[in-house]
Amino acid sequence: MISFASIQLPPPPPHHHHHTLVSAHLHKTTLYQPNRFKDFPRMSSISSNARPIHSGGSSLASVASLEAILFDIDGTLCDSDPLHFYAFRDMLQEIGFNGGTPITEEFFIKNISGKHNEELREILLPDWEIQRSRQFLEDKEALFRRLASEQLQPMKGLQKLCKWIEDRGLRRAAVTNAPRSNAELLISMLGLSDFFEILVLASECDRVKPFPDPYLKALQELDISHKHAFVFEDSVSGIKAGMGAGMPVVGLGTRNPEQLLTEAGAVFVIADFDDPKLWTELEEMEIKAEATTTTK
Repeated sequence: MISFASIQLPPPPPHHHHHTLVSAHLHKTTLYQPNRFKDFPRMSSISSNARPIHSGGSSLASVASLEAILFDIDGTLCDSDPLHFYAFRDMLQEIGFNGGTPITEEFFIKNISGKHNEELREILLPDWEIQRSRQFLEDKEALFRRLASEQLQPMKGLQKLCKWIEDRGLRRAAVTNAPRSNAELLISMLGLSDFFEILVLASECDRVKPFPDPYLKALQELDISHKHAFVFEDSVSGIKAGMGAGMPVVGLGTRNPEQLLTEAGAVFVIADFDDPKLWTELEEMEIKAEATTTTK
């Protein structure tokens, strides 16, 4: 694990040199080979055969009657973390971050995954001028979008879950720390442009995840109480945001360690949307709803 104390940023090169270097990186043909990420392994801190965690009987039972489901995008609707990891790893190495040693998967999970770019600017490039560091991260997002346009795959079971939600007339929103250009690209590529009623960008809220503001805004726009909704998230910051808004959060253990997500407060962690644990919980919610309706 790389510690912040060991990170030595080189003296910043002239701004025009940085932009030229990144622009050249974006046009490297060797980086964008078809299926390059097809067999990207799970990060070393994650079990290759993830199983849902049963955390002391915690479940979605606290939801009074389900009316809405809210989703994070990156790492939740699709397994996009490997693409973010590669983009950050290559571009940070080019500017001599950490003495030119590539960042590790563990460093990415601990310090980058799920965080907003303004927070990352302060974490990764604290000595850079604000505009220069923002441009670097914008260039990184452009690289990510190019990779995503070639390699993005939906989370396993996503289509099945979306159909389940539509069949029951549930409300839905996408809530993300990602820039609008990333969010709209991923939603479009996944064929979900007509599925989500609203898209909430953390950058358009007073505070980003892990603060609850983005999820509170989604509830407000849907006109739904937190008592009638739950959240799907894959990061610690996202889980804290959903919980802070008063909703139970189901963790996606695709890349981030299951223990980390559980400690952050996930009611349980699933491997993907096909996980039997999820469908058992959804079935129990339906049985509870039917029983409540019958007794009225």
